[in-house]
Amino acid sequence: MAEEGFDFSGGDAGASATFPMQCSALRKGGFVMIKSRPCKIVEMSTSKTGKHGHAKVHMVALDIFTGKKLEDICPSTHNMEVPNVKRKDYQLIGLDDDFLSLMDDSGDTRDDLKCPDGDIGDEIRTAINDEKDILCTVLSAVGEECVIATKVNTAVDK
Repeated sequence: MAEEGFDFSGGDAGASATFPMQCSALRKGGFVMIKSRPCKIVEMSTSKTGKHGHAKVHMVALDIFTGKKLEDICPSTHNMEVPNVKRKDYQLIGLDDDFLSLMDDSGDTRDDLKCPDGDIGDEIRTAINDEKDILCTVLSAVGEECVIATKVNTAVDK
């Protein structure tokens, strides 16, 4: 009876990439999934509709990785997916053919993040050329990761 062909050998913690939240509970500055992209809400308005209609929520949000503007309208009683967004600071060690070499607090290193384009990428390249010690803030959501900010590391042992 126990041998039914189920395979439980592979398991994870079960933390989902997104979770549902009622539209009316979303706030400006919060995160939401629009067109399967993790976004940060920059503008929100609620409209009351006719006699038996539902109140609708109109959202304007920016994609947290590309910065693209996305809009969505949904009834306030409906659920929308909210991405689990994690933010972590890494110390910058080096740059290998456009891939960053980063180290976290516990000393673990990773070399799988590409150097971003634009201002942040320029800041990182300048810091490496000047041999400055900087921290890179990495944002991760729904299986995507990206360096979104850099700051000078002040906690360095002088």
